[in-house]
Amino acid sequence: MSLFGRKESLHERLAREGGLVEREPRAPWREVGIHGMQRAREWDVTETADVPGVDGETATFVVLPDGSILVEDGPDTSLQPLANAVERALQPPYRAHAVRQRGDLWAVQAKRIRVVEIRQAPEGDTLELTPDGLFVDGARAFGSVPELEGLGDVVRAERLDGDLWEVRASAL
Repeated sequence: MSLFGRKESLHERLAREGGLVEREPRAPWREVGIHGMQRAREWDVTETADVPGVDGETATFVVLPDGSILVEDGPDTSLQPLANAVERALQPPYRAHAVRQRGDLWAVQAKRIRVVEIRQAPEGDTLELTPDGLFVDGARAFGSVPELEGLGDVVRAERLDGDLWEVRASAL
């Protein structure tokens, strides 16, 4: 007991014992909505389509500028009906992910992408062009890739097929 009787006032003790006081103060920026940042939009288009004859439960694919489809994951059957559903709102090129909802009903989401043809690309599946230089599959490489220069401060490219690359560019 302190010199004058109590360390804390009666209302503080009752609030603490009643569980009305948090043990640890919480910073206001940890609360939902306080930070002011929203989640980045992942998809540009979300569509549903009744598509009979497509096997499997999920599919991930890329539609190139010429309309051809590269299946990354999913059935060997034609995914053209799913691509047609996306193309009501979004023109190629794009990356899409489709999931069977029930029966022949599919939900498909797509995001616009940039496709660049790099004729003399270094061997490897990923390229990164930064102010520090060129990196191929994570390792520093010598040389340049003229098709990627001037697109941004940091340019990342992933090989889609042959000379076609999906490119993302950002500023520092």
